[in-house]
Amino acid sequence: MVPKTDPLDFDLYPVTCASLSAGRSNLEVLDGLIAGGAQVVQLRSKELSDRDLFHLAAEFRRRTREAGMTLIINDRVDICIAVQADGVHLGQDDFPIPEARRLLGPRAVIGASTHNLDEALKAVSEGASTINVGPIYATQTKEHLAGPVGIDLFKQIKDRVSIPITVMGGIKIDNIEPLLAAGARRIAVVTAITAAPDIAAAVRQFRQKILSYR
Repeated sequence: MVPKTDPLDFDLYPVTCASLSAGRSNLEVLDGLIAGGAQVVQLRSKELSDRDLFHLAAEFRRRTREAGMTLIINDRVDICIAVQADGVHLGQDDFPIPEARRLLGPRAVIGASTHNLDEALKAVSEGASTINVGPIYATQTKEHLAGPVGIDLFKQIKDRVSIPITVMGGIKIDNIEPLLAAGARRIAVVTAITAAPDIAAAVRQFRQKILSYR
C-alpha cells in the first residue's frame, strides 16, 4: 500500500501498552488496529530491553509500512532512527525537542506530552509537530500526575496554538462526545482500544464517532 503523504492526517491515535492489552502482545494489538483501519499507531513498550524493543519496532515498521500507517515511537529517538519510523513522541522528561528535531530532520513527526498551557506553548516554540493534552479524564496510564486536566485546558490550548493537538487520558466511547463537541479531532486512546474484546471493531466505532463531528 502507498504510504500517506501527511503523517498527521489521522483521527484516532492508538497507543500500545502490553500490560493493558488483555493478555495480547503488542503485535496482536497492531494486527487488530490494521484490521480496523487505524491510520497511525504509537509504539510504547517501556518494559523491553533495548534489543527487544528494536526488533519489535522493526516488525512494527514492516507491518505499518505495508498497511500505509504512520508509526510513532514513544520516547526513543534512537529506535525511531534505526527503524525509520515516521516520528517520536516525547514526554516532559524525555529527550529535548530541539535535539530530536536536529537528529530526525524537518519532516519527522515530533509529538510532545503537555499538561498545562506553558508546556504546550514551550513545545510549539521548540519545534514540536503536534502536542498531546492530558490526561483529560482519570486514567490507568498516567498515575504519576496529580489528576485529570479536563476539557477546559484543551479548549484554552486550542485557542493559542496552530499545530495539531491530540487529547488523551481515560477517553472511552461513552465519554468522548464532550471532547468532540469542544473541537477535539485527534483522539489518543490506550485501554479502550488495546483491551477491547474486538480491537478492530473498537477502532471502527471510535473512528465513526470522531468523523461524525467533522
